[in-house]
Amino acid sequence: MGVIKIEGMRFYAFHGHFEAEQIVGNEFLIDIKINTDCTKAAETDNLENALNYQSVYEIIQQQMDIKSKLLENVAKRILDALYLEFSKIEKIKLKISKLNPPMGGEIEKVSVTLSR
Repeated sequence: MGVIKIEGMRFYAFHGHFEAEQIVGNEFLIDIKINTDCTKAAETDNLENALNYQSVYEIIQQQMDIKSKLLENVAKRILDALYLEFSKIEKIKLKISKLNPPMGGEIEKVSVTLSR
């Protein structure tokens, strides 16, 4: 088994409970850890035998483009889409953070982490 991490993916998106958040938008960070069998990719040095990181990023980007009220919903959709696309995935841990959330005070970020 192997672990693939893609860290610090930054997106501008329109997720949030408040109407203003869905109009103005905000910055989000995503970190993902994917457990998968890397044996064949390591042996063959062939992308066809690997989990394509670019495709993972593109799927995350597509899901970030769909407005949601809750980070939990965005995270679940990302997990669903990745498991649907890649049969090689054994486990995913996904962290999505909203930077400077509008909560009435100075807050760096709020985060939701889902694993499956």
